[in-house]
Amino acid sequence: MKITAFKGIGDKTAGLFHKLDIDTAEDLVRYYPRDYECFSEPVALLDAVLEEMTAVSGTVHGNIATRHVRGLSITTFDVECEGGGTLHMTYFNMPYLKNTVKAGMQYIFRGVLMQRGSRYVMEQARMYKPKEYGDLMNRMLPRYSVTKGLSNNTIVKVMRQAIDAVDLSVDYLPEQIRLANGFYTYGEAIRQMHFPTDRDTLVKARERLVFDEFLLFILMIRRLRDVNSVLPNRCPMIPVAETQRLIEALPYRLTQAQLRVWNEIREDLASEHTMNRLIQGDVGSGKTILAFLALVMCTANGYQGALMAPTEVLAAQHYETLTQMQKQYHLPVRPVLLTGSVPAKDRKRIYEQIESGEANVVLGTHALIQDRVLYHNLGLVITDEQHRFGVRQRESLAQKGKDVHVLVMSATPIPRTLAIILYGDLHISVLDELPANRLPIKNCVVNTSYRETAYRFIEKEVSIGHQVYIICPTVEDGETDELESVVSYTEKLKDKLAPSVQIASLHGRMKAAEKNRIMEAFAAGQIDVLVSTTVIEVGINVPNATVMMVENAERFGLAQLHQLRGRVGRGNAQSYCIFMSGSDRPETMSRLKILNESNDGFYIASQDLKLRGPGDLFGIRQSGNLRFVLGDIFQDAAILQRAGECADRLLEEDAALEQADHILLRKKLEQASTNEVDFRTI
Repeated sequence: MKITAFKGIGDKTAGLFHKLDIDTAEDLVRYYPRDYECFSEPVALLDAVLEEMTAVSGTVHGNIATRHVRGLSITTFDVECEGGGTLHMTYFNMPYLKNTVKAGMQYIFRGVLMQRGSRYVMEQARMYKPKEYGDLMNRMLPRYSVTKGLSNNTIVKVMRQAIDAVDLSVDYLPEQIRLANGFYTYGEAIRQMHFPTDRDTLVKARERLVFDEFLLFILMIRRLRDVNSVLPNRCPMIPVAETQRLIEALPYRLTQAQLRVWNEIREDLASEHTMNRLIQGDVGSGKTILAFLALVMCTANGYQGALMAPTEVLAAQHYETLTQMQKQYHLPVRPVLLTGSVPAKDRKRIYEQIESGEANVVLGTHALIQDRVLYHNLGLVITDEQHRFGVRQRESLAQKGKDVHVLVMSATPIPRTLAIILYGDLHISVLDELPANRLPIKNCVVNTSYRETAYRFIEKEVSIGHQVYIICPTVEDGETDELESVVSYTEKLKDKLAPSVQIASLHGRMKAAEKNRIMEAFAAGQIDVLVSTTVIEVGINVPNATVMMVENAERFGLAQLHQLRGRVGRGNAQSYCIFMSGSDRPETMSRLKILNESNDGFYIASQDLKLRGPGDLFGIRQSGNLRFVLGDIFQDAAILQRAGECADRLLEEDAALEQADHILLRKKLEQASTNEVDFRTI
């Protein structure tokens, strides 16, 4: 059912929903809330907990004043609270409040309570009349990620219609599994996920849907493993002198870990069975040179190799690096670059070079798996940052040849117990050693009072020719009121930094061409400070960037913060990472300070696994690895392990899922494989 069938949805509003990848009622019911508003009973100011969302009742007292600072209007007034105490209210860019809010008016103020010196403060708190707030009390209202022009209220109204319109009675999870785990039916889980009765029902609904995500993904992985584990090596290769000469000619020495993993890759390529191997290595551990060595061995044996990167910028960087190495070291590679932005006339020529075998290494993005791309004799496919690709995308590239060797790379540090479940179709190689010449990144965890000092430090780094990343958790204001957003932060920053500093913003809602243009400009040194969401987590290599500042760092998983930190420290200059926390709570600061203890991603991932728990459903953004829609492998590690055990039992009992009570699950699995719902990119 098209979304335009619902009351109040015309073509214009449908276009806004389309920006969120929502076109049908079925799309909509799978668009889960990012969090919930819980309207608890107002508390006395002196009993309220600092740094948390709080509701207090009070009367506006004294004058309502508005002043302007660097183009920003700031409206302030005081509130005399019930039960005693005075609360100072601050609102930005809301000058109309001076005309609508009058002394003596009573409101419920809901916001994050802070203390500045001896004064209690709320910024941008929402105001409700007492009856209006009373109607909302003790309810959990869903809050969805929105786009400009589409309000949360509109999504809620249409969601209620969609849940009634979609047939949710069919449950593809075998009843035996559902009952054994105490899960809701699929329909009940969907309803409670969007409009929970209370927190307990929300936890149960989410548990069921997370289990489903993990189970479907693991079943797909297990099937790939069963197919790949018995494939004979149809592209046999022998060790070649060119790879050893390259290792000896490099201006740096490979680490012992790199040499060990390279030996595993080389043995795989020459073995009786087709290679399916994952290189799991921390940021900067030297995975790319191993990929290039594998490509050299492949081409020296007369085969073609392909390397698929998650972004055009990263694909272009790989192409430029390999081209330079070919010239410098006389390698037997003839590389071409194939991405979506390659002009049509050039693309036709590249297709011909690939099909004829004139090009023996193809580097690019998803363009490598298009139907029009025909390979001459593909022997090896490599996917870089493999968590950005779905299982079917990876498989589609491999199917461009006949039982080709597969090498996948990931900088996402995942504890081995979870990696075995998630990468069940692959042999795992771990790069657990960093090159000796890398300067350790200097880290600091601070609260927002340090922000002005951070700005001065950023100006200093820019003045000596370096570049800076600043990460915000949201794209636009209004997505989450208390968090920094890329759009408004970029504008504020222009007033905070010297006019000579070139500032730009980047986020996942931009068109691909615009994202590529900005990333290329930053890589070329034309932008000094890049304000971005986590879209830069992978896919850009700028050795000149020396500072990473993360706003609202408390809202990210430790593993993702470590991934973000990996964008700096890639050159010879000392690099720095500033984790700016919006909360001073001791447990929050203690958690973030784990990043001060170590630059080892595997240690940090293990700590993240210990700290994250199912009780914190929406307080921390998903970790930066496998992007399931709801599930998080750290927070939901126990569910992941249960799903893994269940998948193994299912396939042991009924490998083809042909039994009567497994048929719906098999159909769902086939649908998931086709639609690529197991991964989502940002």
